[in-house]
Amino acid sequence: MVASDFRQHSTGNVIKEKSFDRIYIQGVKPIVVDRIGRDVDVDVDVGDSDSNVNIYDHTHTHTKGGLNEAEVLRNIKEPSDLEKEAWKLLNDSVVNYCRTPVGTVAANDPADKLPLNYDQSWEKTVDCYSPGQGLMPASFKVRTVPLDGNTGAFEEVLDPDFGESAIGRVAPVDSGLWWIILLRAYGKITGDYTLQERIDIQTGIKLILNLCLTDGFDMFPSLLVTDGSCMIDRRMGIHGHPLEIQTLFYSALRSSREMLTVDDGSKNLIRAINNRLSALSFHIREYYWVDMKKINEIYRYKTEEYSTNAINKFNIYPEQIPTWLVDWVPEIGGYLIGNLQPAHMDFRFFTLGNLWAIVSSLSTPRQNQCILNLIEEKWDDLVGQMPLKICYPALEYEEWRVITGSDPKNTPWSYHNGGSWPTLLWQFTLACIKMGRPEIAQKAVSLAEERLSVDKWPEYYDTRNGRFIGKQARLHQTWTISGYLTSKMLLENPELASSLFWEEDLELLETCICALSKTPRTKCSRHAAKSQILV
Repeated sequence: MVASDFRQHSTGNVIKEKSFDRIYIQGVKPIVVDRIGRDVDVDVDVGDSDSNVNIYDHTHTHTKGGLNEAEVLRNIKEPSDLEKEAWKLLNDSVVNYCRTPVGTVAANDPADKLPLNYDQSWEKTVDCYSPGQGLMPASFKVRTVPLDGNTGAFEEVLDPDFGESAIGRVAPVDSGLWWIILLRAYGKITGDYTLQERIDIQTGIKLILNLCLTDGFDMFPSLLVTDGSCMIDRRMGIHGHPLEIQTLFYSALRSSREMLTVDDGSKNLIRAINNRLSALSFHIREYYWVDMKKINEIYRYKTEEYSTNAINKFNIYPEQIPTWLVDWVPEIGGYLIGNLQPAHMDFRFFTLGNLWAIVSSLSTPRQNQCILNLIEEKWDDLVGQMPLKICYPALEYEEWRVITGSDPKNTPWSYHNGGSWPTLLWQFTLACIKMGRPEIAQKAVSLAEERLSVDKWPEYYDTRNGRFIGKQARLHQTWTISGYLTSKMLLENPELASSLFWEEDLELLETCICALSKTPRTKCSRHAAKSQILV
């Protein structure tokens, strides 16, 4: 399937200029960005999707396709003081490399004596060992260094972080997946597909996919990763097959399938993508999903089943069902668990993974509605006074000590351990708009607006209800600011949301690699579950 097949729905109006402030979208125009001419090291975070959001106001009325001028005018309104403040802060965070905007600083608090936020190094090695080609850095900084043999002359260089300076020295898995997802989003929104068609960009996509699709010892279609390899970048017991990585992996595969140029060199890769998408969608929908019906099934599981007809395929012991779960899941709701491995189900609710499952259609339409039902029903637990909990519930007591290694930053209801992250607002908004329930997102955005500016746009909030600013939270955090602004833009222009999410692909679900196998031992459980999955 060639990339151009997916482009007929594009309605963007593109101005062919490379500068950050010259990308036009129907109905919206970038605010002019004051160039940042700093002669200091600046850290730029690219591992989070919302750290490189383009900047728009609502004054440009030229349209192409889709909306007519009258429809656009109805959506134009004067930005609030809060939005104007957020835009200014975001503008001020933009960083240039060779006179071209390349990203934003992670946080830009003028009162912070350590404005670089994170430190980096030059070589992607730890103890003389390097990861495979295709690894995308989690962040980078722009350095000004003197030219050799030329007194007084300087040049700008990029200094990437591949994990060799990160907490725990963990290489980022999510940054490469986000890069592919955002590359697709850029093309869909602007209508400019020349970037993704460049040879170097096509090569980058292939390198990332080859790294993710490499054969190994794992039997599952989900991606095996270590703890700390994603947004939760510290030890939190998510090693194995964490939901967040699987949803981003699925989204990146679907994005790549749209963007890869079909030729003799990519046909095998596209075939591998299709096979993995099919297997992964079935695996997550069937084995990660829990609601009251599924919990009852797990409660009655038999163990030590060796045959191919086993119901309890992963040898899950019913005693793993936590006491909090029984009374927490409502009758009308459900969610995708945080992790699945042999004899282990992590029943914690991880917000990003569940939201992105909705956005990417990794979960079924019925499951999508059930996830939003759960969030509404458990609003006080998952939203509280500041959206949104990164996970629920927090690890406490001996469990916290053993699983986190007594991490003083991830104490209960803080940071990654049940803290509240406003940056998740935009993904929540996107999921709600996709499912036709924008009023839920508007409620969360209105709640955040009461505090974000007053609290100086912190990175995260602490306590069970999100009442306190995070004890180590950076202020003027870029992804908090851009997450809020993206939510406002999506709510005011919901037609743009369709460029960022995926609809159900029934043809993909009908494809099964088992049908292509001539091995008599192969027994696929897909047919027995299809009636439940395709709803």
